[in-house]
Amino acid sequence: MTAAVARAFDVIPAIDLRGGRCVRLRQGDFGAETQYGDDPVAMARRWAGEGARRLHVVDLDGAARGERAHGSVIESICRALSIPVQVGGGLRDLDKIASVLDAGAEWGILGTAAAANPEVLDAACARWPGRIAVGIDQRDGKVAVDGWLGDSDATAIEIARRAERAGAAAIVFTDIRRDGTGLGANLQATLEFARAHTVPVVVSGGVARLEDVRAARAAFDAGENLRGVIVGRALYENEIQLVDAIAAAYPGGAA
Repeated sequence: MTAAVARAFDVIPAIDLRGGRCVRLRQGDFGAETQYGDDPVAMARRWAGEGARRLHVVDLDGAARGERAHGSVIESICRALSIPVQVGGGLRDLDKIASVLDAGAEWGILGTAAAANPEVLDAACARWPGRIAVGIDQRDGKVAVDGWLGDSDATAIEIARRAERAGAAAIVFTDIRRDGTGLGANLQATLEFARAHTVPVVVSGGVARLEDVRAARAAFDAGENLRGVIVGRALYENEIQLVDAIAAAYPGGAA
């Protein structure tokens, strides 16, 4: 089945959590971390205050360990904001997914579980229709799992088709080789991936300039199967101002 999702486009600031701090990794390397603040709730308030309509939060420690590590922080973020929050990292079973959704997240994002345990994806989508997204993190043609520390035997398209059958609300598609590098989003590869199924795709990895946001929005306007674009390092390094990204993503105030 396929979830009924209103066609919309978002520019989505990212908050990655490690050791209780806001960080960014370069190409998914835990040894190449840059810290951007020790108050994730304040950071979340900042992005919401600057006009974000949705927030992307990843529990990096949870992703690597397979156990949620920032539950109280994520709950505080969800309670502090009036905008939707999508959360990933360590959501390997229904209990962990329930804890995130009960904390106030609109979407729980399944990565390793979707790749390794499709029955969890099926059960989650059936239990929480419209509230389950899938994260597909691709590196050199393979799908990374376990916090990007391992690789899945399933391909990106196989996982996307599982998501389509289950009724996932969206897919967050990350090009790991671009992530945190400032090299620009790999939009062409993302579009080729998005055309192979009907689940709306969020562009992630390497967004570095307003042109990346504008190009993704133009593709959406042209009918491409996109749901939005995630911006991380470029916001923290002040290479993109959120107000400008919002203007590029919502021309004329459109969704």
